[in-house]
Amino acid sequence: MVRLRGHHLLCLLTFVGEGYTPAFTGNFRLIAARLSNGEAIEIVEGPDDICVPMLDRPEAHCRNTDIRDRDAWALAAIGERLGIALKAGSILNLDGQRLDALRAAFAAGLIRAACHECEWSGFCTRIARDGFEGTLVQS
Repeated sequence: MVRLRGHHLLCLLTFVGEGYTPAFTGNFRLIAARLSNGEAIEIVEGPDDICVPMLDRPEAHCRNTDIRDRDAWALAAIGERLGIALKAGSILNLDGQRLDALRAAFAAGLIRAACHECEWSGFCTRIARDGFEGTLVQS
């Protein structure tokens, strides 16, 4: 099972292989492959499987309280869109229908409150505008 924090549910929608460091990107690529193969997601609080390569870096934002706010906003928006309650401990199966619904909502700006002040927001907006071409999480 892939352990993900709330806002990473948004990040996986637009992940095309770019990231903070080569280790981060390589790790995220492995996680994208696992998700594409149908592995379930367990929602966690705080640092998750995507964060692992960054946890030894003093500048990593993984433990910051503002990131926890992003997680909460993302879980609320995604849960509302999917019609389910999402919180730490929830299990989410991201099938093709859910992935498509989340990408459509992301492109329409309906689930992006957690993207506020994210340095990747403009990059992700371009990926959504281009129809999510090249994204690595597939169903």
